Amino acid sequence: MKILVCISHVPDTTSKINFTENDTKFDSNGVQYVINPYDEFALTRAMWFKEKQGATITVVNVGTVNTEPTLRKALAIGADDAIRVNTEATDGFAVAKELAEVVKKGGFDLILAGKESIDYNGGMVPGMLAALLDYNFVNACIGLEIEGDSATISREIDGGKETLSSKLPLVIAGQKGLVEEKDLRIPNMRGIMMARKKPLTIVEATSNEISTKSTSFEKPVAKSACKIVDADNVDELINLLHNEAKVI
Repeated sequence: MKILVCISHVPDTTSKINFTENDTKFDSNGVQYVINPYDEFALTRAMWFKEKQGATITVVNVGTVNTEPTLRKALAIGADDAIRVNTEATDGFAVAKELAEVVKKGGFDLILAGKESIDYNGGMVPGMLAALLDYNFVNACIGLEIEGDSATISREIDGGKETLSSKLPLVIAGQKGLVEEKDLRIPNMRGIMMARKKPLTIVEATSNEISTKSTSFEKPVAKSACKIVDADNVDELINLLHNEAKVI
């Protein structure tokens, strides 16, 4: 089984986020980048198929040379090879089109991705990719088993869980539950050294067409100071909730 894992290069959640050029550009200075956490769940599940069923794993990213350390980390975790599509990932549909070309040329049986990236939270690329390929697609996946060319998938639905079956090829958008956080892999020294020798192929983008673009960014409003009300002063609490917070 050939597995393709789509990897997003995203800011660490502890990074301080700023914008430049009148809040129209993201300021990457001083920002630490990591593998998108949802994609890391997908990669970890792919590693299970590699170890238990002999699958091969290719990781792919649409991005500039700056994303290569993130791909190298994925190789250190255990992926066999990597592909970088040499264009900036500024539009979800454009990214999906580039990934579709990689899938068509590579003949992959299973495409795994996170349900969304934690930077823009678009949540659109996996579904668009499946539509472009005319593959079955399962979103919000929390369980995946493969037997031959058949897959059994679990996903979250409102108020419960749904179990589905599908034939390969298949696109999966995973989330926490596909694996647990305790199962995530930390690259060891041997993996890091081996990653340096694994192939990282750079391919040029097939199109520069962009359907959408960000026009401005805005930070959330800073939290106001907390007011503390004595436990025995119920009247003041009700007054503040009604007239100031306006929640009752």
